[in-house]
Amino acid sequence: MKLTVIGGGGVRSMFLAKSIAQRAAALGITELVFMDINAEKLRIYGGMASHVARMLNPDLKFSLTTDAAEAVTDADYIITTIRVGGDHMRVRDERIALGLGVLGQETTGAAGLSFAMRSVGALAGYCELIRKLSKPTVKVFNFTNPAGVVSQALRDLGYDFTYGICDAPSGMLHQFAEHYGVSADHISGEIYGLNHLSFFKSIKIDGREIMQELIDDPTAYAETDMRFFQPDLLKHMGCVLNEYLYYFYYREKAVENILKAGVTRGEVIEDINRQMTAELSQMDIENDFEGCLKCYEKWYGKREDAYMANETGVKRDKPWKFDVFAPDAGGYAGVALRFIELAESGGTGTMILCAPNNGAIPGLRDNDIVEITCDVSRDACVPHVMPEYDERALELIRRVKSYERLAAKAVTTGDRKAAIDCLTLHPLVNSYSLAVQLVDAYFDLNRDYLMHA
Repeated sequence: MKLTVIGGGGVRSMFLAKSIAQRAAALGITELVFMDINAEKLRIYGGMASHVARMLNPDLKFSLTTDAAEAVTDADYIITTIRVGGDHMRVRDERIALGLGVLGQETTGAAGLSFAMRSVGALAGYCELIRKLSKPTVKVFNFTNPAGVVSQALRDLGYDFTYGICDAPSGMLHQFAEHYGVSADHISGEIYGLNHLSFFKSIKIDGREIMQELIDDPTAYAETDMRFFQPDLLKHMGCVLNEYLYYFYYREKAVENILKAGVTRGEVIEDINRQMTAELSQMDIENDFEGCLKCYEKWYGKREDAYMANETGVKRDKPWKFDVFAPDAGGYAGVALRFIELAESGGTGTMILCAPNNGAIPGLRDNDIVEITCDVSRDACVPHVMPEYDERALELIRRVKSYERLAAKAVTTGDRKAAIDCLTLHPLVNSYSLAVQLVDAYFDLNRDYLMHA
């Protein structure tokens, strides 16, 4: 079985390599290809990933390439994780929004539209190549942000072999498992919503409901990403929230904190990635892996420490280390591998995925892409229809889905009216006059990337 990663020169490539190499034999993965158009980043981060894969599974055929056709030919599964325009375009996306007093977060905020303008065209190009050259049964797992809009746009364009994946829900479940001192296979969660806008309906350990315990447990707010919320909010809502819902429930605080910090998340990442890449470029990736790993841990640890820190004023406090041989925590590769495990097993199992709604969440269209717990098998992905929903959550989900639907139309057709409408409806913009200014700025910024210039 051949698995390809498009965007294999990304700074998180080692995470992918570790996840895949540890489970390759069990899943029947015999060939792994990392592809990237940036040859230098592929040499550095793809090279480190290759070293990790050899350490863990020397029998796995691993290769690096800048040739997309070579990478996808006869592939069974493909993960896409690309950043079109690089880190600096993210900085510009965010600063344009903040300049108008609007949250510029790259997935949840207004900047998500701009990022999608660059992402969708590039991914559509890859999907056309995949349709021609990969196995007829190929499945593509998209981790390129904004995953909600991008996944919707790709499905709207007819690429029904694509699924959106995100490690935020599974990552939070893993944190809860660690909090209770059990392995991740003992915990399960039922969620519904959209990417970065999902609500937990249930969290269980070995079949025992623990969600209310978590909400009432002060230590959970210190040891997990519940730390971004005040306990009164979760008690008010009666459920655990995806951490990105911070931006909706504390909108004015998020903008105020970013402006007070004087630096955006994009600027933090751009600076860290620039310094890390410059330092690693002078090192011997192949013969001094331990030295390279120490450099990587130093810089990536700073990135982890800064996760949502400027926006929330709250920092993660757990030391970060990349342990090649430690059992894999999963991450977004884990989401893709879970799908592969279920599809190849011939049975059916549950997982959280971005997939067509098909009647699961009331008030949404069947072809709306939602993030929800699904039953996955070789031939189907069936979202769970839950017996009841929180109307407060549904109202926000429907509103943001309207934004995503119109945003997908705007980026696939170049429809400026749809772009203005989507931001006018977006709860974090919620203004026609601001939407017009943002759309003018984002169309101008992305004129070289638009699908229909």
